[in-house]
Amino acid sequence: MALSRADVEKVSLLARLQLGPAELDRLTGELGRIVDFVEQLSELETREIAPLAHALDVANVFADDVVKPSLPRDEALANAPKRDDECYRVPAVLGE
Repeated sequence: MALSRADVEKVSLLARLQLGPAELDRLTGELGRIVDFVEQLSELETREIAPLAHALDVANVFADDVVKPSLPRDEALANAPKRDDECYRVPAVLGE
């Protein structure tokens, strides 16, 4: 699958990146090589390989919950662009 400049322009638009003509040309080549490499991986025989969720064996390490004093409210709200006496103020998402 060849990657075209139009494909890269579309991806840059979706990613909200402003790329100049030289950057588009360079990234078209670079991303094209990446896509070619991924296509090479599809040629590998993988029927006998078990699916993985992670490349390494990992285990979750959870810390014990310990009750301790939290950040004072005034300090937590200090840099908020909009706030009242108790909480952050944000625009309504579902209407008034």
